[in-house]
Amino acid sequence: MNAQDTLEKSHRNDFAWWFWFVVPLYPFSKRRTIRKEVIKDTVWTFDQVQGIFYVVVPIRMTVVKLEQGLLIYAPVAPTPECIRLVNELVAEHGDVKYIILPTISGIEHKVFVGPFARRFPNAQVFVAPNQWSFPLNLPLSWLGFPPKRTHVLPQNSSQAPFADECDYAILGAIELGPGRFSEVAFFHKESRILLVTDSVVSVPEEPPAIVQLDPYPLLFHAKDSATDAIADTQANRRKGWQRTALFALYFRPSVLDVVGWGEVLRKAIIAPDRSRKNYFGLFPFKWTQNWQRSFDALCGNGRLFVAPILQTLILNRAPKETIGWANKVASWNFEWIIPCHFDAPIKARSQQFRQAFDFLERHDTSPLPKEDFQLLKDIDAGLSKLGIVPPPQYKS
Repeated sequence: MNAQDTLEKSHRNDFAWWFWFVVPLYPFSKRRTIRKEVIKDTVWTFDQVQGIFYVVVPIRMTVVKLEQGLLIYAPVAPTPECIRLVNELVAEHGDVKYIILPTISGIEHKVFVGPFARRFPNAQVFVAPNQWSFPLNLPLSWLGFPPKRTHVLPQNSSQAPFADECDYAILGAIELGPGRFSEVAFFHKESRILLVTDSVVSVPEEPPAIVQLDPYPLLFHAKDSATDAIADTQANRRKGWQRTALFALYFRPSVLDVVGWGEVLRKAIIAPDRSRKNYFGLFPFKWTQNWQRSFDALCGNGRLFVAPILQTLILNRAPKETIGWANKVASWNFEWIIPCHFDAPIKARSQQFRQAFDFLERHDTSPLPKEDFQLLKDIDAGLSKLGIVPPPQYKS
């Protein structure tokens, strides 16, 4: 093995996530990390990517410096690269003191907590109440959480050991039939930053830096046909990103048609790239000419909004509780919001956060196109009809 091969192998090992098979999401066993300093010497974000069928979006953890040490909100995959980047902060700002799991249903967040906690044996792990797992509801210790160091977040945030520096509010648990949904929003008082998991997002027009480290998924979705050969340009990366966002948030927006398998196979035969990486030339998607308008509505110049799946399938099961939670969060004097997905940090105050939940009170006033919700509404109607989930409600 020559020096170049050794260097490449070292880099691959640096990005390795050994337990990818537990939740087999792209990019599987290789996860790269970007660290960004949000507030100097105080707040940092760590971005990785995850997705299905090249629909890749950022997944993010946030590190906050407290007087006692570092607090980790929503850990990502503890690859050697990620741990090295955290340890650089530890060397300068103190040990990891607290690790927070702010959700109960988000397995893409939960799966990382146990392995992450083992890398920092002095850290106390705090989890949202009412944890559950699927398909078997297993104890957290069976999922790799250190039993002697894992605690449930108190309902009263003043009882938490970091209460002097952070406040938090727990949404849920919202009963969804086969499972439950919950989220814990954290407010770091000194930096005036609000940390959320899935509840609100903002979609940038340009692809985030983390998804551009490997642009192939973006270029795949920039194609209009299986026969297209897409050049790696910033315009094509942007086009692929915008379509990826529509995929990720609507599953199947109204501006996307699914091509019949006969046509898919015919075009695959003449595709310029029939490699395994390119799914053997299979490309079952056809975007309408006005797809850009759907993305522009979604982006809304960086507007804060609740993801369509949460609007349609989850939060409308408990509108009063959700609005009460949103009101409590909006009472905090934050200036920035860091979600676990899509854009961050977002310059936003309490009014913009609260407005994102107006759909629960006036459900016909969403700025997002109604037609793009159709697949999610069909899924909702089917699950409700079968009695799998409770019917939606709206605050009167």
